[in-house]
Amino acid sequence: MPFTSRVHRVLEKEGTLVFPGVYDALGAKLVEQAGFPLTFISGYSVAATQLGLPDFGYLTQTEMVAVAKRVCGAVTIPVIIDADTGYGNALNVIRTVNELIDAGAAGMFLEDQVWPKRCGHMKGKRVIPVVEQAEKIRAAVDARRGRDFFIVARTDARQVNGLDDAIGRCRRYKEAGADALFVEAPRSLGELEAVGKALPPPLVANMLEGGVTPLLTKAELQRLGFHLAVCPLTALYASAKAMRDMFDVIKTATTTREALDRLLPFEQFHKIIDLDASCLSGCFSRPQLVV
Repeated sequence: MPFTSRVHRVLEKEGTLVFPGVYDALGAKLVEQAGFPLTFISGYSVAATQLGLPDFGYLTQTEMVAVAKRVCGAVTIPVIIDADTGYGNALNVIRTVNELIDAGAAGMFLEDQVWPKRCGHMKGKRVIPVVEQAEKIRAAVDARRGRDFFIVARTDARQVNGLDDAIGRCRRYKEAGADALFVEAPRSLGELEAVGKALPPPLVANMLEGGVTPLLTKAELQRLGFHLAVCPLTALYASAKAMRDMFDVIKTATTTREALDRLLPFEQFHKIIDLDASCLSGCFSRPQLVV
């Protein structure tokens, strides 16, 4: 009987899914409330929001697992985690898989960069030998022991060695047991089409604003043969812009009085974080606005 997981079941229902990434529990709640059946925790976003640092390998395994535990505990939809390189060799990958499953994660991305890694759309990346990465994927598959955990093998070889090498690596990673394949940073529609034709499903695409890959619709991605298309940084960039703009308002106007239409109302925000459910637990009475 073939292995199936929560993510497999989402794919069976959706066919092709475009979905946003998040970096905290609030974002995950908003994704779920918007009706998406799946979300993703971006290492780039967590490094930026938790550490104020770029995606250069600063995040540790324990920091990412802690974020995963909080996010997975806040929603009912499956959450895939950006596990970078697995934080070391095959032994580290085994621990990473077990920690993420214990945290409630539905799956992970595992990439073949040399550590410390960097964002997939930045220059200067390096990749480990394909044999070494295949061993790490086999270790991840063995570590899950049939549990509900979806393993995406990502290669960053396109920038380093070219598209043919990236496709060849993905074939090896599929043989090693990966559930889905992800060629990071194709540079054109032609390259995306080549990936879709050359590799078995399911395939992952990264829709990163400002990156090197064209931004496509669900229909366009589906025609090219892609099944999971994550928008990993949309929430980060949108929230950073909104915060910067509102901080400028406070700095210049010294009040938000004329900008309230740019904020969620007090009561509406309480609905997002389910204040009423907390009050119904009997621990607290519902707080009221002062009138």
